[in-house]
Amino acid sequence: MNATKKVAFYTLGCKLNFSETSTIARDLTQEGYDRVPFEAYADIYVINTCSVTDNADQRFKTIVKKALKSNPNAFLIAIGCYAQLRPQELAQVDGVDLVLGAAEKFNISAYLNELLTDSSNRSNKAQVHSCAIEEVDTYVSSYAIGDRTRAFLKVQDGCDYKCSYCTIPMARGISRSDGLDNIMNQAREIAQSGIKEIVLTGVNIGDYGKGEFGNKRHEHTFLELIQALNTVEGADRVRISSIEPNLLSPEIIDFVAHADNFVPHFHIPLQSGSNEILAKMQRRYKRELYEERVESIKKAMPNACIGVDVIVGFPGETEELFLETYNFLSALDISYLHVFTYSERPGTKAVELSGVVSPELRQKRSKMLRGLSIKKRRAFYDSQLGTTQTVLFEGENKKGFIHGFTPNYVKVKTPWNPELVNTLHQVKLQEIDLDGLVRFEWADNAIDAQAKVESVSF
Repeated sequence: MNATKKVAFYTLGCKLNFSETSTIARDLTQEGYDRVPFEAYADIYVINTCSVTDNADQRFKTIVKKALKSNPNAFLIAIGCYAQLRPQELAQVDGVDLVLGAAEKFNISAYLNELLTDSSNRSNKAQVHSCAIEEVDTYVSSYAIGDRTRAFLKVQDGCDYKCSYCTIPMARGISRSDGLDNIMNQAREIAQSGIKEIVLTGVNIGDYGKGEFGNKRHEHTFLELIQALNTVEGADRVRISSIEPNLLSPEIIDFVAHADNFVPHFHIPLQSGSNEILAKMQRRYKRELYEERVESIKKAMPNACIGVDVIVGFPGETEELFLETYNFLSALDISYLHVFTYSERPGTKAVELSGVVSPELRQKRSKMLRGLSIKKRRAFYDSQLGTTQTVLFEGENKKGFIHGFTPNYVKVKTPWNPELVNTLHQVKLQEIDLDGLVRFEWADNAIDAQAKVESVSF
């Protein structure tokens, strides 16, 4: 029966979601389902949801309509964080047949087979299978591979932090980790498949080591994990995704600075440059520690790229406190910002705080920080011009160009050449183009000279 069923997937949100979608898709493929692109006709559409954005429900409805346009009779399944937090809301959306929570999504095959077997009794009301988040205490391994030049390798899930604005602990449960041996085996599988870059992902990866079933004793530390991964043959690059500043120890920074496989790129959530706001957010550090971490990275790796998450418009953020954040970031030696406009999340402590910032002010402040991010990225790219770097080229044709990234996350471009896909080449960074990407000249002899000539004829 499954061999005739086509299934398509759509993923919203973070790298962790992508890794889990990929694993679920592989499981269904092994059971005989035929995976097709989401834009194609399918019998089953699986949407992996995200709860971070304030318009998550609207995004979901738009994707559902897109799927039903391809096949009005398709079965629609919602999984992921929003499905755990607001299962009944998603179940009310026209066309949805099945909503699976944080634990249940990894048993999608059983629920799907039951749904298909009883399809004659299909009703207008979606089935919901979602246990209490307190019951989600086991770990399921995942990694994304096959459709990218890099693989997202999940090493940790859940979070024990209680940031006042965040719903992730309610959506994913307690902090828990994969075993070191299992991660090493998966990393070897990825490397042997020809993928050049592994990105370590999770909810709070610096907390790596806590076991299943609420076991808070660390079997291994994050430092021990990256030390082990640095020995994986064929893993040309390993990139740490996002790590909390209080968990980014001097030992981790020193190790990355001298490692063979790890790249000089850190993404470190700040959220606010005001200690007063950080306290209201229930973050576990002050801005002084954050500044110290940035200085330590730059001292050990002067060309390192440092990305920053920041939230604007949090309750109690006066103009003075916002400018404290803006000026702190402006003076900091960082490379780019991910700016999030604060939105009220039901069930969080932050919704009860006074000093609500108007939507207009939130947007104004967000625009200011996005402008600062553009300046920071431009300055960082400028500082890298004239250097010779190794670029890993991506797999997509972007309007006639192929893009690639240096180890320290400078994005380059050259006219499309399929021979470059998933290859590493030495280039010399030359100038920043009008679109903000970097043009280069070749610094190796790895591909045909004529192809190189053609690829730089802008």
